[in-house]
Amino acid sequence: MDRSQITTLLQAYASGDQHALDELIPLVYNEMHSMAKGRLTGERSDHTYSATALVHEAYLKLVDFNRIDWKNRNHFFAIASQIMRNILMDYTVKQNTQKRGGNNKKVTLGDAHLKKEMNVEEILSIDQALRRLEELDERQAKIVECRFFGGLTIEETANTLGISEPTVNRDWKIARAWLNRELGT
Repeated sequence: MDRSQITTLLQAYASGDQHALDELIPLVYNEMHSMAKGRLTGERSDHTYSATALVHEAYLKLVDFNRIDWKNRNHFFAIASQIMRNILMDYTVKQNTQKRGGNNKKVTLGDAHLKKEMNVEEILSIDQALRRLEELDERQAKIVECRFFGGLTIEETANTLGISEPTVNRDWKIARAWLNRELGT
């Protein structure tokens, strides 16, 4: 995949060229699908979203972002990852509302380092803690989002965010420690 071609198409789309989007989607679809699979890794077996459905819903939301000043493909994938997280968090909140009063199903969010059984309240607590971390260190929060919620590797996270792998590794360790302390785990 030609990274500069993706950036050029994103900028053309932001400038109002609707045809650029038609050319862009086939270039980014597979990577978005991999991201969606990562986000869904470990979710409960009866989860409504498939990776394909999550990509399609994220795509519909991204289409509305045609006036963003896209910096590059990494910027695009970072926003796509955040949109997928928001879609799944909205889904979790909706499920929690429907199940208020008990019998919450267990959910597992995927990442080899943080993977554990969690109920809906715990997922919402992690999301709130991540929002607090974002106020303290936006880059660390993005790394957690990519690694924990997106299931991306260190290398994929570094590529998505446009930073070095050692920086991702260092910030990942610091952010995990902060989140574990914040969540009392």
